[in-house]
Amino acid sequence: MSGRRNGTGSRPTTPEVKRCAIYTRKSTSAGLDQEFNSLDAQREACEQYIRNQGCIGWQLLPERYNDGGFTGANLERPAFAHLMQDLEAGKIDVVVVYKVDRLSRSLLDFAKVMDRFSRSGAAFVSVTQNFSTADAMGRLTLNMLMSFAEFEREMIAERTRDKIAASRRKGKWTGGLAPLGYDVVDRKLVVNEAEAALVRRIYELYLDRRSAVAVSKALNAEHRTTKHHIAKNGNSHGAREWDKNATLIVLSSPIPAGLMSVGREVFEGEHQAIIERGVYERVQFLLAEKGGMRAVRHGRNPEYILTGLLRCARCGRAFTPASNRRGQKVYRYYRCSTRDKRGKEACASAPLPAAAIEGFVVQRVREALADGKLVNAVAEAAKARLESERKPLEEERAQLPLQIAAVSTEGKRLVETASKLTGPGRRLLDAKLQEVGDQLGRLEARLVEVQRRLALLEDTELETKWAERCLADFDQVWDRLSHENRARMVRAVVARVEVDEPNGDVRAFLTDIAPTAEEVARAIEVSP
Repeated sequence: MSGRRNGTGSRPTTPEVKRCAIYTRKSTSAGLDQEFNSLDAQREACEQYIRNQGCIGWQLLPERYNDGGFTGANLERPAFAHLMQDLEAGKIDVVVVYKVDRLSRSLLDFAKVMDRFSRSGAAFVSVTQNFSTADAMGRLTLNMLMSFAEFEREMIAERTRDKIAASRRKGKWTGGLAPLGYDVVDRKLVVNEAEAALVRRIYELYLDRRSAVAVSKALNAEHRTTKHHIAKNGNSHGAREWDKNATLIVLSSPIPAGLMSVGREVFEGEHQAIIERGVYERVQFLLAEKGGMRAVRHGRNPEYILTGLLRCARCGRAFTPASNRRGQKVYRYYRCSTRDKRGKEACASAPLPAAAIEGFVVQRVREALADGKLVNAVAEAAKARLESERKPLEEERAQLPLQIAAVSTEGKRLVETASKLTGPGRRLLDAKLQEVGDQLGRLEARLVEVQRRLALLEDTELETKWAERCLADFDQVWDRLSHENRARMVRAVVARVEVDEPNGDVRAFLTDIAPTAEEVARAIEVSP
């Protein structure tokens, strides 16, 4: 049999040898102990492909580059690092993989790898997607496939984030380092009594000293340390001295109050609270007032202007904000918290499209404001309510300094008497001194609280005047308002909105106003 000759009549040209390396990867280690696993299947397919290219000089290198249990989201993989070292040392001409995303799921990382391949003069081949970087069409196809791989990875990450957020909205612990005051047992937060006492001590110190720095110094003087964590790999961290940031993290966390956060929103947690809700709220107010850290805004996403107003007529629970992304579009809606936590068997109310229910309520408010009666009724009622709350507080504020002075005088007298006594009489007097000290502390705390409430009433009065002006010119200002200010306007008029979703009924209730506004109130009690 005669061989093929070239155009000059010489003997057949021997194809240039191409040294081929196979790279395989599997994201998890599950199943790798089997006799024939996923890595073996990938390699077998690649070997067959290389054998089919033997006529053009492809030869398989004996070195194996297998990464079992490593993600494709980054390039931190031992076998991949070995592959790149051999590639740049000139030992490899072609890298063969079963599928593109075995090499990388990140388009940016993949582009960097392709650049290194190009500088090393190596080609890249995916056997199941039938292309090679040796030609322009293959490079174009490669970039398109990697775009889809990146999109898929982002979608998986997004679904994971949504799942975590949904679990936290149900009050579940979703992982991470256990916060001070708790241990994680069977994926749930369980109170650590020793640490819980420390959390209560931190709150107590802050309410007394009003300074995170002062609290940190007091904790260090008591030889307290931050939480001690031991990682799964045995590494130990934490148990450090307290500083301002560590203290503020404990004080601002909603977890000790039995709450769970999702971004700016907080929800009732499954775990047991270790501090009273009122104490937590008081500390958040002081933190915001002092500027030490922005206070947590409970359940508020500014885009959802009906947050806190929507109630389910079926179960009486709140409708809470939620969203879902499909491609580049975000869909907003409100969902019944009972159904969200316990399923449709507990409540039949399906999610409400946010734009539709918000538009419906706003339109009803617009109609109710048309003749101006509602604006006047709300303004008069708010003025009367503010005055009725302000008067007793002002009277109490005038009396408290006198009471504090009287108790202080008694305390000084008892101290002078105590210095002259010994034995049982001294012990009785010490007990009395303790009682007087406690009374003085309560009076001082009450004075602070009264002053705080009066300041809030002043803010409320300003808010009421702003709302009155905006409501009087509703049609002109609504479209120019931010989401936050739209919510403020709606809340100035609407106390709650009850939705019977299965029957399609919506009923809005006004804020507390004078009885003369009952006729106006009925104007926005409607069924669509």
